[in-house]
Amino acid sequence: MKQVYESEAWRVFRIMAEFVEGFEILEKIKMGITIWGSSRIKKGDIWYEKAFETGKLLAKRGYTVITGGGPGIMEAANKGATMAGGNSIGINIELPTEQKPNPYIKTLFSCRYFFTRKVMFVKYTKGFIIFPGGFGTLDEFTEAITLIQTQRIHKFPVVLIDTSYWAGLINWLENILLKRGYIDKNDLKIFRVVNEPKQAVKIIENFYNKKI
Repeated sequence: MKQVYESEAWRVFRIMAEFVEGFEILEKIKMGITIWGSSRIKKGDIWYEKAFETGKLLAKRGYTVITGGGPGIMEAANKGATMAGGNSIGINIELPTEQKPNPYIKTLFSCRYFFTRKVMFVKYTKGFIIFPGGFGTLDEFTEAITLIQTQRIHKFPVVLIDTSYWAGLINWLENILLKRGYIDKNDLKIFRVVNEPKQAVKIIENFYNKKI
């Protein structure tokens, strides 16, 4: 039993070290935009191409593109930023199935813990652009809007891309959560839903009073 407690205690130091390393690597980011989406989307898919375009547009406007560092949407966004000559960052997660970092990352930081990784994304981002994705994508989206709703972080633009994909979720939020009084009407204004990369980038630019 004593060995178990000692092991758990030392884990605290591993967590601290991960935070320190992440802060040192990412603290120089001035205007980072995080792009999320499915790791299972392949090259040639419409949303892969739109994520590539989004990364490219952001880089051309001086933003740093931050992703989860893996394949799919993350790879496309990093690729777009790198091809445009911009800063491209990947915050990877070490998994049993091992998510390999994509080759378009200029700065890589690998996390052992999901919660430290989430802190890095929220702490150093000026906006979230979220493409269709699975549980991980939904987790990041709901965590971001919860932190904004509860005023635990600074307010920043959260943009969902693909109205058809998000329609069911929006309908549930409006017709169940809102009608039952679990959220306020203003909570639905925390995020926007669009279809095109230019629309998403324009929302971010307008939020920070820049011209597109």
